Amino acid sequence: MSVASQRLMDNISYEDLYKRWEQGNWSAYDIDFSADVAGWAALSDLQRASAMWIYSMFFYGEDRVADTLAPYVTAAPTEEQSYFLATQQVDEVRHSLFFHRFFKEVIGVGGESIEDTLAATLPQLNWGYRGVFDRLDRMAEELRKDTSLPKYAQAITLYHLIVEGSLAQPGQHFIEDFFAKGGAMPGFSAGMANVSRDEQRHIGFGVKVLSELLAPEHPASEECRAAVVELLREVLPYSPAVFRPPNLDRAYTECYGFTMEDIYAFGLKLVRQRWRTIGFPTEEMPPGVFPFDPDKSEEEIAADQVKLMLGGILGPSDGSVAPSTDPELMRLWFAITSRVADPAAANGSPLVYQWKFTDADPWHIVIDNGSTRAEPGLAPNPAVTIEASWADWLASTKPDANPLKLLFSRRIRPHGSLRELARMRKVFN
Repeated sequence: MSVASQRLMDNISYEDLYKRWEQGNWSAYDIDFSADVAGWAALSDLQRASAMWIYSMFFYGEDRVADTLAPYVTAAPTEEQSYFLATQQVDEVRHSLFFHRFFKEVIGVGGESIEDTLAATLPQLNWGYRGVFDRLDRMAEELRKDTSLPKYAQAITLYHLIVEGSLAQPGQHFIEDFFAKGGAMPGFSAGMANVSRDEQRHIGFGVKVLSELLAPEHPASEECRAAVVELLREVLPYSPAVFRPPNLDRAYTECYGFTMEDIYAFGLKLVRQRWRTIGFPTEEMPPGVFPFDPDKSEEEIAADQVKLMLGGILGPSDGSVAPSTDPELMRLWFAITSRVADPAAANGSPLVYQWKFTDADPWHIVIDNGSTRAEPGLAPNPAVTIEASWADWLASTKPDANPLKLLFSRRIRPHGSLRELARMRKVFN
């Protein structure tokens, strides 16, 4: 951790964070939605459809984090952290009530009970969103059984850095900006400003906790870092698809004055900034955790991710969108794959992995003397050759994939010695 980052974290205590909670308390029932009904009616059909998509993710997310926070309070290693987390659970409940009122009183969706309103949001939740929040549910169960510091570090990473810091905050930023400028829904704008202030406090707590647990001088830092890396590898493949709009329609964000690229770039800047403050910059993480080109800006990386999503390459392999075989998109995907590769697992030997697709041009990856590159075409003497359709291969790489099913059905056909096949698994683990 840099001296500046360490000083920043030292200047913020858990007591300070608690005091900010007391000083910033607000009531979900004091929000006046009377003027918002007309503001909602004035939106276009597309804007209302987009709002249902975005706000459903917020509402469901607030409910899930409220339900899963109790084990964090118990697992916290200090009373100060435990006390703050107790205030955070109150915040999340208040946020859920705010969104329940907004859905019921302004949008006219749901019912008298929170359960009824939540049920109305479920069709809006996509593959990426469900993947992240299903992991949050499992994390709560794991933390109940294992209150070790590495598991606690994983849980804080998932809750505070990914769910709140990487997913919720970018969406909040652009939504708040749109309605604050237009003034069409003053009650919603006031409530979202309160929610945003609470989330900033929560994220600050998570950054402080991880800066302490991952500090080199902490006795459990190595174990905590390994646990965090394991969690990031597991969850991050879902994250880009959280903002995958219905029918891949870019208009779902553009009708509110921002693009998908804006969301991705803003989120990535926050991610990089916070991990630097924690003292574990993304560029110092093991290969493949954040497989971005280090020479590209956040805006360039965001543009690449959106291209891959709109091309059906990032996101679910559910058959709803046939993945594009455009050479430029395949180049982007294989470049990411090459950065996932761990050259150390090659044990210093030059390695070539070949992909032959039945419906797209072939590609190969070369690992040689610590350098890794992806190139189109066929390579001589590959260690392993994979034969498959482009769609089936992509399906096998998803975090919820069943590779054995694809192998047994011969939809993916690997060729090479058992030793090389085992080594390939380690290289791309």
